[in-house]
Amino acid sequence: MITSAAVFRTSYDKVLRFIRTVTRKKPLEPEGEVSNFCRCLTTLDLVGLGVGSTLGAGVYVLSGEVARDVAGPSIIISFLIAAVASVFAGLCYAEFGARVPKTGSAYLYSYVTVGEVWAFVAGWNLLLSYVIGTSSVAKAWTGTFDDLIDNVIAKTLGRQTPMDSPGLAPYPDFFAAGLIMLLAGILAYGVKESAVLNTVFTAVNVAVLLFIVISGFIEGDIHNWRISKESILNATREIENLTLAQNETVDLGVGGFFPFGFDGTLTGAATCFYAFVGFDCIATTGEEVHNPQKAIPLGIVVSLLICFLAYFGVSAALTLLMPYYLLDTHSPLPVAFEYIGWEPAKYAVAMGSLCALSTSLLGVMFPMPRVLFAMARDGLLFKPLRYMSSRQNPVFATLSSGAVAAFMVLLFDLKALVDLSSIGTIFAYTLVAVCVLILRYKEDSGFVHRAEEFTVMGLLRPPLRPTHRTSKNVNMVTIIILFLVIILSLVLSEAVHSLRKRELWSALLVFFLVLTLILAVVIIWRQPQSTAKAAFMVPCLPVVPVLSVFMNIYLMVQLGRETWISYAVWMAVGLIIYFGYGVRHSVQKQRLRESRAQLNITNVNRNVVDSAA
Repeated sequence: MITSAAVFRTSYDKVLRFIRTVTRKKPLEPEGEVSNFCRCLTTLDLVGLGVGSTLGAGVYVLSGEVARDVAGPSIIISFLIAAVASVFAGLCYAEFGARVPKTGSAYLYSYVTVGEVWAFVAGWNLLLSYVIGTSSVAKAWTGTFDDLIDNVIAKTLGRQTPMDSPGLAPYPDFFAAGLIMLLAGILAYGVKESAVLNTVFTAVNVAVLLFIVISGFIEGDIHNWRISKESILNATREIENLTLAQNETVDLGVGGFFPFGFDGTLTGAATCFYAFVGFDCIATTGEEVHNPQKAIPLGIVVSLLICFLAYFGVSAALTLLMPYYLLDTHSPLPVAFEYIGWEPAKYAVAMGSLCALSTSLLGVMFPMPRVLFAMARDGLLFKPLRYMSSRQNPVFATLSSGAVAAFMVLLFDLKALVDLSSIGTIFAYTLVAVCVLILRYKEDSGFVHRAEEFTVMGLLRPPLRPTHRTSKNVNMVTIIILFLVIILSLVLSEAVHSLRKRELWSALLVFFLVLTLILAVVIIWRQPQSTAKAAFMVPCLPVVPVLSVFMNIYLMVQLGRETWISYAVWMAVGLIIYFGYGVRHSVQKQRLRESRAQLNITNVNRNVVDSAA
């Protein structure tokens, strides 16, 4: 019996030691860590970077696709809802940018808040989204350029170097790979030069979008927002007659501003949310921008505002120029200008689209080497990746990440991997929102820790100052909120037909989950917040981070099974690298070991002095 108890105790101590190892946190100002980056970026550079990364080619395509099949003219409301949801995530990033002005984005924010293993998972997710994003945007760039030259590239490469294997690209896109390596070389040369180039492309893109918006409001017809049911029925008959041979059913809605109902508007908002992904690249510039505590929050908020105005204006102009049901889902703007007799305008649209893709490519490539560098500097990835050039740039990480993205664009069919990129980004958004909750309710650093028992009254009537107990309470309730949000998202996704039929069981289940979620939020709201202040702080705590978590997890639940299987494989590879290399080479592990050794020496010296006395 004693032997069994001893074995259990030993096993328990090992598990506890392992948990402490993988959840060790990095201090905000670690000893011995010196930044080698050049602080040469301004707030304007960050706004250009955020707008360029976020306002990609989607603004030229997404509006037509969502308006035509999902939301109609109410797409402008869809973009408004999506923008509000994105602002929730943006505000969380903005606070961390003010509190932790260092390179690493969500990876670093997780490291200082929830521990090492979660930081590695966040960084590994970001790398996933950046690598696939880079390859996808480069592929789209060559596709857009190829369209202007009558698909010469696709025809030539498809004929000379075909690859007829499942999962592989139809042909190796050498043009896209070369483009990636060219931009990787520019980024490796210097961050300021890259930022200037990005700002120029962004300015051209914004100018073209302004032309589109102004044209839409000049030549647009408000009647296109009030199309009658009779017009829709006539259009439906005409389209069905044209597609009779394909035996396709056509749903053009019921006309008006909400042709597909408010459900269609909400569905469109879920799709439009991805149009605002990209602003997080600003958060990786903490060691390269002047006054990062103010520049990063301002850059994130302003870039999201500009992107919303652009999406809102373009979608409004597009649905005013021609009836929503006539929009082309692949090239909506050129077709719309042809509809009103402005055919030459399509060349301006093509130029704007190429500039948008160029800025988007630079924007998605810019943060990738910085996350790699931050992870390598902390010892979680391989040491050569932290090499800095004489121009104070992570040159090896930049060229390595570019080479991986170029390799992917040469071999793989990227259409199947786009959703995988979305998981990486949204997971990082979710983790940052959780970290804001934990950090804001953390006990003050100067507070003397004393043992406190858990009580229900302690949850409802906590002390005025944050303590170890109140901080622990917030952590536990946050975990409960995560489980509630996951279950609620699954119910809303899987039981949607039952909810539409207003079946009692589904309504009661949703009501119970929402009520419990509200109670959990109220409990966190009752807890005292940390007195530590920052240049920017998320308002309406804890509502904003919880809403961000809910929206992010709901979107992740919508993704397909194949995407989740691929994601599991990617995470398995990452965890093998972490437990095989990162745990043993962690710089924070070495710091803690040196700190304990120093403490032991101090204690020995003190004992010697006491003995001598």
